[in-house]
Amino acid sequence: LHFFPGGSKKLKLDTFQPFADLCGASGPKPLKPQRSLPGTPVSITHYPIDLRTSMEEKYKEIAEELFTRSMAESEMRTAPYEFPEDSPIEQLEERRHRLERQISQDIKLEPEILLRAKQDFMKIDSAPDLELMKEKSVDIVDDGFRERQLPLEKEYQRVSISGEEKCGVPFTDLVDAAKCVVKALFIREKYINRSMQNFCKTTAQALQELGMKPLDLRVYEDIPETPVDADAPVHPPVSKTHPYDNQDPKNMPADTGYGCKMVDGVVHVYTKKTNIDKYVSTELDLPYPDLKEYIADMNVMMALIINGPVKSFCYRRLQYLSSKFQMHILLNEMKELAAQKKVPHRDFYNIRKVDTHIHASSCMNQKHLLRFIKRAMKKYPEEIVHIEHGRGQTLKQVFESMNLTAFDLSVDTLDMHADRNTFHRFDKFNAKYNPIGESILREIFIKTDNHIEGKYFAHIIKEVMYDLEESKYQNSELRLSVYGRSRDEWDKLAQWAVKHRVYSDNVRWLVQVPRLFDVYHTKKQLANFQEMLENIFIPLFEVTINPRSHPELHLFLEHVVGFDSVDDESKPENHIFNLDSPLPANWTEEDNPPYSYYLYYTYANMTVLNHLRRRRGFRTFVLRPHCGEAGPIHHLVSGFMLSENISHGLLLRKAPVLQYLYYLAQIGIAMSPLSNNSLFLSYHRNPLPEYLSRGLIVSLSTDDPLQFHFTKVSTKEVCEPLMEEYSIATQVWKLSSCDMCELARNSVLMSGFSHKAKSYWLGPSYAKEGPLSNDIRRTNVPDIRVAYRSETLSEELQLITHAVRNEELDTIDEEDSLSMGPLPGRR
Repeated sequence: LHFFPGGSKKLKLDTFQPFADLCGASGPKPLKPQRSLPGTPVSITHYPIDLRTSMEEKYKEIAEELFTRSMAESEMRTAPYEFPEDSPIEQLEERRHRLERQISQDIKLEPEILLRAKQDFMKIDSAPDLELMKEKSVDIVDDGFRERQLPLEKEYQRVSISGEEKCGVPFTDLVDAAKCVVKALFIREKYINRSMQNFCKTTAQALQELGMKPLDLRVYEDIPETPVDADAPVHPPVSKTHPYDNQDPKNMPADTGYGCKMVDGVVHVYTKKTNIDKYVSTELDLPYPDLKEYIADMNVMMALIINGPVKSFCYRRLQYLSSKFQMHILLNEMKELAAQKKVPHRDFYNIRKVDTHIHASSCMNQKHLLRFIKRAMKKYPEEIVHIEHGRGQTLKQVFESMNLTAFDLSVDTLDMHADRNTFHRFDKFNAKYNPIGESILREIFIKTDNHIEGKYFAHIIKEVMYDLEESKYQNSELRLSVYGRSRDEWDKLAQWAVKHRVYSDNVRWLVQVPRLFDVYHTKKQLANFQEMLENIFIPLFEVTINPRSHPELHLFLEHVVGFDSVDDESKPENHIFNLDSPLPANWTEEDNPPYSYYLYYTYANMTVLNHLRRRRGFRTFVLRPHCGEAGPIHHLVSGFMLSENISHGLLLRKAPVLQYLYYLAQIGIAMSPLSNNSLFLSYHRNPLPEYLSRGLIVSLSTDDPLQFHFTKVSTKEVCEPLMEEYSIATQVWKLSSCDMCELARNSVLMSGFSHKAKSYWLGPSYAKEGPLSNDIRRTNVPDIRVAYRSETLSEELQLITHAVRNEELDTIDEEDSLSMGPLPGRR
């Protein structure tokens, strides 16, 4: 019906052709869409063969109904340039799903008609697309009414750049910058592989294409695990026996007869236990990077990150990655949302999440701790919990000395929540760990080593574990402390865990080592730094050599995934780590060793220990320190070289070269915006959304629920401190459902849970590259997003490796392209 000037109206019969006219005298014609919604291209497909079947009439009726509705909706619009209230993409998806549901009932009888209908409706107009659809339909037809597997999403809107110089800088500058970036990646690969940590497969393959020989790592065969079937349930099977039940040393691996001794800060292992000095030739070949090699690589990295042309190149690439992601979201956001809606049962709340950075001593919130203290005062008032001046004090007497009763206690009285006064005041933050400001209560309730052998702390942790198990989908990696003041700390910690049966399938442990040598040395508890290292690592070597010597520790280490290094990074460091630095045995200064000093000796001992444990078939460890929260930038350089993942990483926002390297190496970063907001960086300046858009592997974590979170520890549905992090991040940064699910998937990938558990949670192919690694039925992350991340990373690696493919990497040194001045031949 058309309106003409002057108010007259005429009926124009050729405006559209009724559906019945498509089947003229010559018989039915192929279905073809006659009109599309605004902004949606119309494609008309011609078929060389006749696809008529006995079921054609039924599909004609379905298509006619959809076509009529589409026409009715179109005629209701007042102008062709006005968009409907709902997105046209959503309407198309809805109609496509409705059509698929209708025709799936007869899929076994008429597969060819299904292909025809899908081809017409989805506007597939090429022979290869039709062949691909046929291949996909085979499995669907054979499976019948079984739950069908969702196909990988291979088609989405991509942004490509044409031209010879795609990176926006002259080719000579690209070659120089690419050499430096590739050199840095080789340095990281060397240290990560030597320590048996995980290096990104995509990056490793790109580096191998440069023709470099693989590093001799004396690789040992992995212990085979039971494969996980593609149709396995999301929940891994639960062991029927408690892992701490089998404490009989006779059932543990036998003694190897080796001996160990620390030499220059690193443990060496020998085949003889006695007269080690005489039998030096019997030392086991357990490789680790020596100090000279580490210092040289550190100097290369420090020169690289301050090189002007390299900084400019990396900054441009990071800006490009941000812009490319914004374009991807504009073009594909609705397709990602539609893909999530197609997944049955799964949503953000019932996908696996891991709190990748949380301290055990503050994993509960204030209300939980308050209730437990009140229960303990009522249940154990006469229990001796503390020794004061040689006399035992009961719990009741401890509180009477403070003039407090159970009724008087409140959250305000505890005063353990970080407030505005803790901003840039790490000392005040540490003081918040003391309930009511009393260190004696901290020792009684949130320590593993005290007069009651950590009884109360074990009860609180087990309550948190129970809540995690009730929530099903929430998991945590709790940090427990080993200080290095005495040789028996490991045994006491393991005995605490085994005696109180502190274990959950939802929890893994990381052992954190506070950088407090200066405090212990001042108190005359340690003579030198090597003594601290011996207290930390010698027990681990002893239990690896002979598990029967420390049976509880052997059981406990099966659930420890790595080491963490913690303390205030903003403390001034008065010493520069170089070849002139004192060795650990000679470090008797009052000053604390610098961050990189701590990290190197932790890494070196862990590397030797991992090689020894792999020989024996035991679990190996990773290094995941607090890094880049504050302080100098070289902390992030040490983290890049030595660590599998880091926590915080805020200072990457100020170092474009390091941020680009962390992206290319896909180093996990556990970020805690609420914690940072109270300590070092206000929420609106936090770089997490920027990191996420660029493709860095970031996850959300709570750090310290006791200090930073207000919601309950958990309910039967969700673990609320972690959900509080997700909720606030989503509201402040406008994260989409896909962004939240991607963060959750990242948290599982970078966690220390076993390969088998991850295979259940993410899918048996999670370790592969690209969209093949994703199972949207388990992760709720669209294949489009995973494919975009994979393709973008591959393109960036291709850009830099192509530029240096025919160049010699050995020409890179500090006097050449890594100098602080301008590059030769350029101004």
